[in-house]
Amino acid sequence: MFRIVLMTLFALASISCTRDSAESGDPTQGPVGASAWKAVPRQVVDAHGRVVEIADVSRVVAAGGGVTEILFALGAADRVVGVDTSSVYPEAAMRLPKVGYQRRLSAEGVLALAPTLVVATTEAGPPPALRQIAGAGVPVLQVTAEHTIDGARQRIATLAHALGLEPAGEFMVERLDEELVSAIQALSTDAPKVMFIYARGQGTVNVAGRNTAADEMIRLAGASNAITAYEGYKPLTSEAAVAAAPDVILLPTRGIQSLGGTAAVLELPGLALTPAGRAHRVVQMDDLLLLGFGPRTGQAVAVLRALLLADRAEGAAAGGLVARGEGSRDPSPFRRGIGPTKGEQP
Repeated sequence: MFRIVLMTLFALASISCTRDSAESGDPTQGPVGASAWKAVPRQVVDAHGRVVEIADVSRVVAAGGGVTEILFALGAADRVVGVDTSSVYPEAAMRLPKVGYQRRLSAEGVLALAPTLVVATTEAGPPPALRQIAGAGVPVLQVTAEHTIDGARQRIATLAHALGLEPAGEFMVERLDEELVSAIQALSTDAPKVMFIYARGQGTVNVAGRNTAADEMIRLAGASNAITAYEGYKPLTSEAAVAAAPDVILLPTRGIQSLGGTAAVLELPGLALTPAGRAHRVVQMDDLLLLGFGPRTGQAVAVLRALLLADRAEGAAAGGLVARGEGSRDPSPFRRGIGPTKGEQP
């Protein structure tokens, strides 16, 4: 048990160090310095295979929490003039002008910031808004939205190349891989069944199946997804919950807050009848840390694994535990109206 607590503290300490560097936006942090900024114009191939001509990176609008986190971690904070509402890390990003949620961008709001470049994932939209921005002469660079380690590497490499920060990107990928190796080496053979619930209030309660960001994180943490019958997300039902029989219930922090806390989670259809419900095994973790697949992915795997192990050990001894893992100073951004609304997925 003592080893598990040490694993959790080490992972959280690593996140704290990364946070300080990311929030500073200081290009002198790590390998990034003033000399790392390279001259543009340059050509970058986006996730759709299109060549995007980039002539100026002095004013960047970022859409997508993972994209914003990467830009800050690269040391490009002083170039970012606006973000979408899913950009909740680092805290400095939350103080920037907002251009709407990444799937519902406002072209007028983006163009009002006079950007020289817009970066987003392939999940960004709507398409007419992106075309309007590009039609106004602003390059729009879309990176992969793939929720895998390879996807994280590709996003980092593409954004680093777009901003002329290749050395910083290479360093970031190396660090991500090192942290991931450390996290995987710490895994045990114990594999609890985990049900991930994405919630935005009682009216939006969905469960993650295969090929989702949550599914991949659960796998990387050495656990198994309790839901394997479908891909994507489906609404929670009592029958499905009982049939899945999860050992642990996992939610993002904003999701559990939107429901009203742990007690409210266990009142959702069928959950009280599951092994996790009977043992009160509910784990929450910072939204972007858990699902962002950005520079902190290796740390996120270590934190999730430590939480799952701690939950099992202490739950068995004390009859249940509510554990939480946080990667930001403000664990409750949901109260600010950030993120998807009813019917949308992360």
